Formats: sequence, structure tokens, C-alpha cells
Amino acid sequence: MTNIFAENQTSPPKSHSVMGIRIAASGMSMGSNLMANSDLGKLGYDSDWIIQRTGIESRCHAAANEATSDFAVASARKCLEEANVAPADVDLIVVATMTPDHLCPSTACLVQHALGCNAAAAIDVNAACSGFVYALVMASQFVKTGCSRNALVIGAETLTAIMDPKDVKTYPLFGDGAGAVLLTADSDTNATDGDEATKDAFYPSGILSYKLASDGSQGDALIVPACGSRQPVSADTLTQRDQFLKMDGRTVFKWAVRMIPEIINETLAQADMKLEDVDLFIPHQANTRIINAAMESVGMDPSKVFVNLNRYGNTSAASIPVAIVEALQQGRIKRGDNVLMVGFGGGLTWGSCLFRW
Repeated sequence: MTNIFAENQTSPPKSHSVMGIRIAASGMSMGSNLMANSDLGKLGYDSDWIIQRTGIESRCHAAANEATSDFAVASARKCLEEANVAPADVDLIVVATMTPDHLCPSTACLVQHALGCNAAAAIDVNAACSGFVYALVMASQFVKTGCSRNALVIGAETLTAIMDPKDVKTYPLFGDGAGAVLLTADSDTNATDGDEATKDAFYPSGILSYKLASDGSQGDALIVPACGSRQPVSADTLTQRDQFLKMDGRTVFKWAVRMIPEIINETLAQADMKLEDVDLFIPHQANTRIINAAMESVGMDPSKVFVNLNRYGNTSAASIPVAIVEALQQGRIKRGDNVLMVGFGGGLTWGSCLFRW
């Protein structure tokens, strides 16, 4: 393998940390149609297989008039209301999605217009189920360097638009919705670590460590073959149903179970921290069997793992921010907590972010 660092006569970064930022608020919005396993059972799906193999009991599907930008806008509005920040004060919008409203314009631009964020920079990021972690790390750089004052980071999907109803092994897994967070600079820039008694009052907030990675050689494991420049939409592609997502579930399962413990250990080592230092672990909500196998492998305390995919299914880029919203509502994330997020999915891509709240 070519050593790009040697070629460029530079050294790889010794530390991936972005301190002095904070998540000021969060919000979520889900598809209007709640679909329980029993509802899918009436349509011919095996409801027992769904719960046994995935742990999913229900998922939210978009209504006929709902698209990805609708969920993104609704979640962002809730986020801004919680933070008491006017849309005009938002200067950066990053939307993580693999199901944009259109190939052009970007979903982020639609969100910018709907919210009334003046001329805020707006961009989509497509890293599939890792998308929110990618977007969070990217936006954090803007806030840290002072290039952004208020950055909206949104994970939003309408996965039912690319799911084949005839694919009984894949269609039941996915749901629609969005989660958003508002990134700002941490006002307590002089904060330092204190003892446990003063933890809530004195600590540095931000990304303690992160890792983003990809392996395009396995791109076919999760792919929508048609409707891009490689295979434009045609009568033949529609006949072959290539406008829908194709997934090699076995390959993805084995890869995720192997990769998650590796990226957890690398992220913690990079921050010079141990597993016991993690207050809450938020994995991408793909499959309970993947999460349980990975957690058993790494030795994570199950009580520290946040899971809500039983109610929402796999919402790709929306799964981690939706989990953040619910974890905050349940009091499972507090000021000063160390929250470890791990995303993994199509590309193949994976990413981790150890965030001190």
C-alpha cells in the first residue's frame, strides 16, 4: 500500500481532537406513519423473523407528502427553539443524507431556504449510516476555527423511497426521520478538568477524539445501482428494480461486528482513555444483534449502551442524532459526560466521535 504521508513528506496527525465546542441543543422529527411488525405481517412479511433477527418492533414511514427536507427542517426548528437561536444567526448547515429530495439542489439548501437562514453555507454529506458522525466532525472544525458561529448538523433520511417492498429481508429494516444538533463555541474556553465534585462546573467540552474511515472496495455490499451517472434511470433499470437499495446483509453484519470494537479501542486510545471512562455509548441503530455482538466483544457495560432501534428501525444518518435527542430527554447525558458515537454503513464508511458534553 502506498504511504501517502511519506510521498507528501508530512506526518499523520498525532491527535484528532476538537475542543472548545459544544452541542447547544437538539431536535428530532419522524415519519408520520407508525408501522408495527404486525402491520407488516398483514402485508406478507414475517413479523417473527423481523424481531428475532433485528430486534425491530416498529418503524416510522414517511407519508405521501413527506420528504427528507421536511424531516430535516422540522428537527432543526425544534433545535433552534430549544437553543433560543434565530434562523438568521445560523451560518452553516450540514445535512447528512443518502436520500436527498433531489440530486440538485442539495437538501441543505432546501433547509436553508425553509428556515430562513439568510445566506448560510449549506452542504449535503453522503456517508450513509456514518453520515452524521462525518458531518459533526466537519462542522466542528468550522466552529473551532471561528469560521462558523452557529452550525446546524442534521441527519435526515426517507429510506422508504429507496427500499424495495418486494425485498422481504431488507424492506422491514428501515425507517424515516431526522435528528439535528446545534454546534456553537464553548463559552467556558478556560475550563479545565476538575475532580468529580466539580465536574459539572469545570471541564473542557468538545471532541476528545475522532476517527473517520472508508473502504470503497466493498461498496457493492450496500448500493443503489441505478439512477446515477453510471447507470441512468431507464425502462430496463426499473424493470430490474435497480432504483432500490441492494444489501449483502451477511457481509455487512460480519464487517460491522469486527469493525466496531476496533474503532472503539482506537478512539479511546487516541484520547488516552479507557472503556470505563465512557458514560454513554451511542452506536448507529442498525441491528440489535450487531450491537450486542460488538459490545460483548469489547466488554462494554450494557447499561451504558443506548438503543432505540426497536421503535424506529434503521434510520441511517438520522439514527445517532435521534438517539442523542432521546438520551438527553431521558437524562442519560449530562454536562461533562463522555459520549462515544460510532456510525457504520454504505461506502463502506465508518466513523467515531468521543464527545465530552
